[in-house]
Amino acid sequence: MLKVFNCDLHIHTCLSPCAELDMHPMLLVKKALEKELDIIAICDHNSSANVPYVIKAAQTSKLRILPGMEITTIEEVHILAIFDSISNLSLMQNIIDQHLKGKNDEDSFGVQAIVNEKGEVEGINNQLLIGATDLSLDTSINYIHQFNGLAVAAHIDRDSFSVLSQLGFIDDNSGFDALEITPRTGFHGARIRYPELCKYSFIMSSDSHFIKDIGTATTQIMLQKPSVAELKMAFKKQNGRCVMER
Repeated sequence: MLKVFNCDLHIHTCLSPCAELDMHPMLLVKKALEKELDIIAICDHNSSANVPYVIKAAQTSKLRILPGMEITTIEEVHILAIFDSISNLSLMQNIIDQHLKGKNDEDSFGVQAIVNEKGEVEGINNQLLIGATDLSLDTSINYIHQFNGLAVAAHIDRDSFSVLSQLGFIDDNSGFDALEITPRTGFHGARIRYPELCKYSFIMSSDSHFIKDIGTATTQIMLQKPSVAELKMAFKKQNGRCVMER
């Protein structure tokens, strides 16, 4: 039976250098449940070390955590890579680690904390997570699909770090599974502003870096169950699955 799932598919944790330290797994899950979310995707910048802990923090709840990350390509385009399993996410992480250079400067960019489900600090990531990989957009999307993930163009209506701000267009053959817009534009505004992108499904997410922002922008999606396979069908408008643009 199909049902509507309330989704926020772009949430950061305290591992992202631009996120507040309160964005650790335990508090993050608590807030998501308070906001009555059904599915969230954890998408830290170029890293996934906190994803297993968020999954553990949510394991006794009804909240489904999708493992992911927000990849920065060599063109400085942000892509959400969303998977069903930690194992597939780990394959993507291995690729990112090979193509991400530089060391974090905590004074400039902030602490990149790895925190477990109990709120305990497990370590600090010293990679330059705020930086760009040397992977091209097309190569990144190909890897995401190779590992059975979804590739979503992040915040396409933003003036920086979006595929439109960096490249100026989205090719019909880009390989994106969906396009993310910000609540500033909204679904109706995006359809008016981007008529040439009518073949794509849009989603809206909070892109939360602060606890208070979790669930402030969501997408209602008709699915049979909370999985990447079901989301893929919804993005393609198949078998009754669909994004409800409202």
